[in-house]
Amino acid sequence: MASKSSGEPVDLPGFFADLVRCETRLYNALNDRLRERHGIVTSQFEVLRYLRDHPGSRVADLAAEFAIGIGATSKGVDRLEKQGWAVRQPNPSDRRSSLLALTDDGSRLTDAAEKTFADGVAELIGGALDGPSASAAARAVSQLRSALERDQIGTPTG
Repeated sequence: MASKSSGEPVDLPGFFADLVRCETRLYNALNDRLRERHGIVTSQFEVLRYLRDHPGSRVADLAAEFAIGIGATSKGVDRLEKQGWAVRQPNPSDRRSSLLALTDDGSRLTDAAEKTFADGVAELIGGALDGPSASAAARAVSQLRSALERDQIGTPTG
């Protein structure tokens, strides 16, 4: 067990359970809202938003950002293409890969879903944590994420 600055031990397995259960419940609640209002789920929204904010990304870039396998990422992009929200374009600097782009429909969907997502996150997190608690939690989770990413912990191999 790690210890708090006050010297009290921190229940790290309990912290892990709380973190995972919070993530699952938040994801599920946002899935419900996004599905009801826009016909997409949270994972699709996150990919669409990433593509909007990072034009010219490759499947490998998505996989690295979301710490998921290349195969699963490619299948997810296939589904977005089938819906007419994203396209693969030839990569002029590497013929072995494609660059991803949102279609006009994908851009409109992402922009519309952004408000639903932001309002949902504000309600779900802001309704449970006051400003200082939310700030402290955000800093702690960001620090943990940075350490895991820096050390390439939990990065899929395929």
